[in-house]
Amino acid sequence: MKVKGHARRTIWPESDGVSVGVIDQTRLPHDFATLRLGTLAEAAHAIRSMQVRGAPLIGATAAYGLWLGLRADPTDAGLQQARTTLLTTRPTAVNLRWALDRAFAHLQPLPPAARAAAAAAFAAALCDEDVAINRGIGEAGLPLLRALAAKKPAGRPLNILTHCNAGWLATVDWGTATAPIYLAHDAGLPVHVWVDETRPRNQGASLTAWELLNHGVPHTVIVDNAGGHLMQHGEVDVVLVGTDRTTAHGDVCNKIGTYLKALAAHDNGVPFYAAVPAPSIDWTICDGVREIPIEERAAAEITRLTGRADDGRMTTITLTPEGSAAANPGFDVTPARLVTGLITERGVTPATAGGLRRLFPEKAPAP
Repeated sequence: MKVKGHARRTIWPESDGVSVGVIDQTRLPHDFATLRLGTLAEAAHAIRSMQVRGAPLIGATAAYGLWLGLRADPTDAGLQQARTTLLTTRPTAVNLRWALDRAFAHLQPLPPAARAAAAAAFAAALCDEDVAINRGIGEAGLPLLRALAAKKPAGRPLNILTHCNAGWLATVDWGTATAPIYLAHDAGLPVHVWVDETRPRNQGASLTAWELLNHGVPHTVIVDNAGGHLMQHGEVDVVLVGTDRTTAHGDVCNKIGTYLKALAAHDNGVPFYAAVPAPSIDWTICDGVREIPIEERAAAEITRLTGRADDGRMTTITLTPEGSAAANPGFDVTPARLVTGLITERGVTPATAGGLRRLFPEKAPAP
């Protein structure tokens, strides 16, 4: 995708050969800045502090973090320490474990002297794979958007509601939920996106809106609680969200507030789709509500808010009374029964165990 007309990815190896570059997403939308990560500790901090965020990008950053760790200590102990350090940064997004497990299995049999170079090549290949997966989600979802748009009166845009940021900033490129939107827009299909602000970190208002603005996609930022009202009045044609972890039976774990959008969509007969890259499917669990660990983030994300003041300065304000407690679960789970379908790089399927197995037969249990 593009920033001010220039093609960008969210993560890249730096020309110095000893570090990796990322976009600092905590500075958006008011300041586009990049970071240089040169150590395992810096990569882990970038994930934990959400300078990089989004399940696919977390996995890619972890892969590069493993390379940075092995540059310092390529021994068995160094490999294990790097894996453990990165694995504990964020508990909910399954891509983190997926990337580290794949990398560990590839690197552990190698002699220590060969591990760092192999880790760098593995991370680069994983990033290219992520781009291809997300492009595939876009191509699988485009016919779905075309079919929905065909039901609209001539000249009326297709209204898509999305939650949080499942755009290219959450991946290496293209995004998951936004990939079909970008392809539809580029193909001349009239689309309009309702962008949930997505409190408490405002990833919709600060990241999704920034992305869509840079790509020229018509959009409107709304407060999180406006979605149901818009659906009641026929202003939403489809809800399209991402996922941090999807179970083998089709339950979708995504940013907190997604479940409420699914309930409103179900009540109003609005189709609700999740864009699901294969690495975000956790084939080891079936019941998302009971089995997916939900990250509890800092209360300050709720009680404090940072933005640009009228004089141009960045400032942080306090929203709540001093002494009031705040709880901050980062994600919720939408049961499969509320999900119209899952858009994967291999096609669209009902949110069922059978549907997922048909698309991914290699995951079926051995006879």
